[in-house]
Amino acid sequence: MSRSGAAGPAALREVRGFALALDRGYQPSTHMWVKLTGPGRVMIGMDPLGIETSGTLAQLSLPAAGAELTAGRPFGQLEAVKFVGPLTSPVSGTVRAVNAAAAADPGLVERDPFGDGWLIEAELADPGELDALLADTEAITAWYAARIEEYRLTGAIAE
Repeated sequence: MSRSGAAGPAALREVRGFALALDRGYQPSTHMWVKLTGPGRVMIGMDPLGIETSGTLAQLSLPAAGAELTAGRPFGQLEAVKFVGPLTSPVSGTVRAVNAAAAADPGLVERDPFGDGWLIEAELADPGELDALLADTEAITAWYAARIEEYRLTGAIAE
């Protein structure tokens, strides 16, 4: 994953009808993305495919600033038409900011998942955890395409 922390709009690629931002790392099992925003600081959100398989988002429960994150453990909850369950943290650290706009209007996460629809910003406990994320452009694209195909074959998303 690029550790430059460069600001600016996401470099998007369309993969079988779904947007994919190439300027961040992904935790494939949870559909969470992580974007480095500064030294030891990241923004965390959910990718469009994870959102689509959840259905229309109804409510987000996000932690307060100062809450501790543990990689692989829940940090919040999502309630949607097809899914109610945890939002799982891809990294460990401390929540520094919460997207109150997304918590108030979960549709923002659906409309702009790689921009204004981010969930939390955190200070990393171990920057080395970023190395466990899927970050290579071609690997991300291949994973995303395979997951889209899998979801279409199982009926989780429409053709």
